[in-house]
Amino acid sequence: MKKIYYMILLLLAVNVCVTACQEEEPFSTVTAYDDPRILDPTLPDRKDGKLPVVANINRDANFSMTLTVTPADYCHVSWLLDGEEVAQGKSIDINLKAGVYVMRVNVTTDAGKSTYREGLVQVNPLADDPQTTEVSFERIVAPNGKARLYGSHLETVKGLVMGGQTVSDVALGNDDKGTYLEYTVPQALENGTYRVILFDAAGNEFGGNEITVSRDPMITSGADRTNAGTEWVLSGINLDKIQSLTFGGQTLTEFVRQSATELVLTAPKLDDGEYVLKGTTSAGTEVLFYSKEGNKKEQSVIVSSMTVLWKGHHYVSWDLPDENPNKTFNLIGKEAFQSLKPGATLYIHYSVNPSDEYHQMRTTSAHWNDLPGTAAFDFSENGVKEVLLTQDILDMILSQDGFLCVGHGYYVDMVAVL
Repeated sequence: MKKIYYMILLLLAVNVCVTACQEEEPFSTVTAYDDPRILDPTLPDRKDGKLPVVANINRDANFSMTLTVTPADYCHVSWLLDGEEVAQGKSIDINLKAGVYVMRVNVTTDAGKSTYREGLVQVNPLADDPQTTEVSFERIVAPNGKARLYGSHLETVKGLVMGGQTVSDVALGNDDKGTYLEYTVPQALENGTYRVILFDAAGNEFGGNEITVSRDPMITSGADRTNAGTEWVLSGINLDKIQSLTFGGQTLTEFVRQSATELVLTAPKLDDGEYVLKGTTSAGTEVLFYSKEGNKKEQSVIVSSMTVLWKGHHYVSWDLPDENPNKTFNLIGKEAFQSLKPGATLYIHYSVNPSDEYHQMRTTSAHWNDLPGTAAFDFSENGVKEVLLTQDILDMILSQDGFLCVGHGYYVDMVAVL
């Protein structure tokens, strides 16, 4: 009987020991030499090279997040927004102005081992806030040059702050792209990216997202394709500093006209194909070509016999208010389709806006009816949408007041027909 009693006591002791072990901290480890990991929340990896959106909030809510990491007792956490450290510790709780921020969280152990995660924080303005958008390449600017910020509710804005510089002389205007504020970029700003703050007469501040400042000649649009023997318009900043261009084995030094923001030349008479464009400045440096992946010193250009109906960089989102010009792409009048014949193909060149969560396009009449035989399609990278123009499509465009591209999360860069 005593043996049975002692066995019961022994089993109870073992059970208590096992239970105690199970109730220990689940992520506590013995040393700092374990590889650090972020266990929660699960932050997704890049997709097609693009950062994921990890938070989408209104500007009256804080960006808040708490990490569970291992080894829990030996990890140090730092939070960065746009490359600047804003918090330390396993939690962040911070108020941000409207805009898109690049977040990075670093986790490092006492032994120097580290890991990190990155993502975008989307902070939305409130309905009545002064707010800005991006309609083309107007956010790539030159010091002491005139620039514009497009948006809505801008009539209350009295000035801007960028890179610690205050701009009090702002002018409200309107054109076919929408309402804008025109300002002079501070001369003191060096090459780099700066977050813009808008302020009103009461001193209230609102986020205006970012601008990119460059003192170098940079071609931002028009350099992706041209038609042989026709007038070729290149747009950008500091283009008055360009001395020559090399294209298709020819060096071009005579231009139709040249200013700080525009360079116009006659495209050489070349066969259809792909050619390399380079440029040299008056200082002997190389001309830059804008790219979201990083500026380049040469650009591939397609010479084509296609007829270009429109060219630019027009953002599209059906989430925008009806009065916003970027709710649709409607920049080609129906008159452009009157001379087209059935069997022609429409080529819509588009690029994604990486800060949007999804990208979808529909091709419709001005009444928002899908063109016959077409449907909405989703995409995740830049491309070309082809639409075979049937008699039914041409009839609908002409009878329903024109052609639209609608959808969300992309730019229309060119529309051509062949």
